[in-house]
Amino acid sequence: MSFEKEYQEKLTTAEEAVKVVQSGNWVDYGWCTATPYALDKALAARAEELHDVKLRGGILLRVPEIFKAPDAARHFTWNSWHMSGIERKLVKDGLVFYSPIRYSELPRYYRENIVPNDVAMFQVAPMDAHGYFNFGPNASHMAAVCEKSKIIIVEVNNNLPRCLGGMQEGIHISQVDMIVTGGNPPIAEMGAGGAPTEVDQAVAKLIVEEIPNGACLQLGIGGMPNTVGSMIADSDLKNLGVHTEMYVDAFVDIALAGKINGSQKSIDRFRQTFAFGAGTKKMYDYLNDNPELMSVPVDYTNDVRSIAALDNFISINNAVNLDLFGQVNAESAGTKPISGAGGQLDFVLGAYLSKGGKSFICCSSTFTTKDGELKSRILPTLDPGSIVTDTRANIHYLVTEYGKVNLKGLSTWEKAEAIISVAHPNFREQLIAEAEKMHIWRRSNR
Repeated sequence: MSFEKEYQEKLTTAEEAVKVVQSGNWVDYGWCTATPYALDKALAARAEELHDVKLRGGILLRVPEIFKAPDAARHFTWNSWHMSGIERKLVKDGLVFYSPIRYSELPRYYRENIVPNDVAMFQVAPMDAHGYFNFGPNASHMAAVCEKSKIIIVEVNNNLPRCLGGMQEGIHISQVDMIVTGGNPPIAEMGAGGAPTEVDQAVAKLIVEEIPNGACLQLGIGGMPNTVGSMIADSDLKNLGVHTEMYVDAFVDIALAGKINGSQKSIDRFRQTFAFGAGTKKMYDYLNDNPELMSVPVDYTNDVRSIAALDNFISINNAVNLDLFGQVNAESAGTKPISGAGGQLDFVLGAYLSKGGKSFICCSSTFTTKDGELKSRILPTLDPGSIVTDTRANIHYLVTEYGKVNLKGLSTWEKAEAIISVAHPNFREQLIAEAEKMHIWRRSNR
């Protein structure tokens, strides 16, 4: 049978396809930009006849239609592998729950621990001449999802970029049960935030001066990593490489400035390696059919052995806050969820194992509350309920607008002193007093 004939036989409407979903089912909605549109709308229309449908997904870039159904929490429960702003806002409504896991463990977790998933439905790029549907910028863990799903429904979107890969970047039509055409909606975008602040620029400058020619880069999400990317694009750096969990707009700017060629990478030379991407249309256009890019599963990008194999690996990530012991929280505001574990710890560990590698945790020294109160991001101890993303033994460099310090291997008093040295001056004496109470203070310059 030709692929085109098989395509026509499996082609159906979204309304017909979602009839396979039954009450009590586990349904996988894919990941990030692959979250379905037409199938989501059709499933939402069936809300009244369904209850206790449990969905898996993550990094939502728009509010799914299922959440808009009357009494949605009685019908649907969303289990997020990593929260976006949309998901964390819906936690209080009882619709969304976080599933704590290191992002790199997802493929293995699906393959070894998930009782076959009932239904998987997600967006794909159009089928190619060989019968393959590309996952777009979402290789991530999608091959594992497909392996463990009883029924696979793909929603074809001509606007989804076709991301070339090395492995597990798509699914063959022979593995697909139903095909839906979704009307080709625009791909959901994730903006890079506003213009960089003076604090962003100060932090970025301190990091960029640590990056050598030929370094391999990983950037996290957020204003500071994006500002670092902009500064790299404007710098004299050359022969840079990319090996990252998330591909962001900043990499496009660096590449178009001629700074990236991957020539110094010991693995995947000349390729920019990534597990998923979310950004603006500029980025999606750059990813589409670009042979320089390499779309691979997250258990490859985030494997500390892959990271450690790349010399001069530079990892740059954000934090919500941290304490005087060097415990980094990048996931919550107390008990209130913000994101998830993601791959930050993988890159902190992997970068340190890399020859010449460095990991940077960056944050502004303070933030201002809605009431206008200035508060320190550096705390004596983390607030109750805060999540430790990187333990005190893992942190390498900490950077704020007041400086950068290498915390690796320092004793408790040395670490407390170094951390306080980059805190906002308004809070340093208070932090010293708290450090003294905890018996981790000994001023070295007495």
